[in-house]
Amino acid sequence: MTKTVNVAIVGGGLMGREIAAALQRWPALIDHPVRPQLTAVCDINPAALDWFDQIPTVTQKVTDYADLLADDAIDVLYIAVRHDLHQQLYVDTIQAGKSLLAEKPFGIDGSAAQAIMAAAAANPESFVRCASEFPFFPGAQVAVNYVRSAALGRIIEARCAFLHAGDLDVDKPINWKRQARYCGEAGVMNDLGLHVWHVPLRLGWSPDRIFGMLQDIVTERPAPNGGRERCDTWDNAVLHGWVTTDNYSFPLMTEMKRIAPGEKNTWEFEALGLDGGVRFSTKNPKRVEIFSLVDVPGGGREQIWSSLDAGSQSVWPTVTGPNFESGFSDAILQMLAAFLAEREGALGGRFGCATPDEAALTHAIYGAAIRSHETGEVVRVGR
Repeated sequence: MTKTVNVAIVGGGLMGREIAAALQRWPALIDHPVRPQLTAVCDINPAALDWFDQIPTVTQKVTDYADLLADDAIDVLYIAVRHDLHQQLYVDTIQAGKSLLAEKPFGIDGSAAQAIMAAAAANPESFVRCASEFPFFPGAQVAVNYVRSAALGRIIEARCAFLHAGDLDVDKPINWKRQARYCGEAGVMNDLGLHVWHVPLRLGWSPDRIFGMLQDIVTERPAPNGGRERCDTWDNAVLHGWVTTDNYSFPLMTEMKRIAPGEKNTWEFEALGLDGGVRFSTKNPKRVEIFSLVDVPGGGREQIWSSLDAGSQSVWPTVTGPNFESGFSDAILQMLAAFLAEREGALGGRFGCATPDEAALTHAIYGAAIRSHETGEVVRVGR
């Protein structure tokens, strides 16, 4: 019999609603070991809770997350709140023995991340992972599996990027993501960085050196009082890293941009080696491109980029026909499927959500990038 897991959401905004919608599509998964149901929602703004009235399993709507921690019936919390609130809410959730799917960046800075990790180590009954949905696109999984197959041979270089244009409008009102006291000193790296670093770190590509180029492009935005207010977070960040393996080293470039003209919400990954290459972008979510050296009849040995359609299947099989397209909501469903399967010890060798160690390591990377930007020098990543 399938096990029921009761889920609560803290933060009824965009991502809270996305998670709630994905849970309603759970029957699309084939033979998953658990059946989650959303039973409770928390937001400090009571009006934000009204949207969840359409979900019949939601029986509790509160404005204080402590009410959820005191409820023995709740098994898992998904928390999406401001970065400066992460440490308190995450630690309290872990200490209450609840499992936690935490939004990035897993604490506003490295110190906060270490405090969360210490709480997790002291409370092993609390299963903790960090949310990052884009690697769960089927095309991204094709690319990850291609790299894992060793088809690249010796790696020459790699790149991963998250390109967003949400802040291109200079008259967009200021909000907490544009204020360092709420978002953190790392700015856009805190906001978008784990999307970019999840795959490289899972592949074992942890940089030992970083050169960071950071931009604060729009320095003021309209304030609630009608005036202008300082924006003191980085809008864009390009990090050039150096990854050292047992036998050789290679460059890894990552891009995190909230002002990327021509983009909306694009995740990209590319890796090139002496024997092969692979690249994928959510801009064309069905297409995965493969580089190879092939013998062309009548033409000798040539370099060829070929493309394939990834279809709908990702980490966990679904009832959706394999020839159909996949999108953002499907990636959210796959992320939840991976989280809850791993919580049950049933993920096997499938790709999983970002671990606390991976999330905490990103803060060391961001810190090195900030120091590099300030000094103009390459900086070693502290562990």
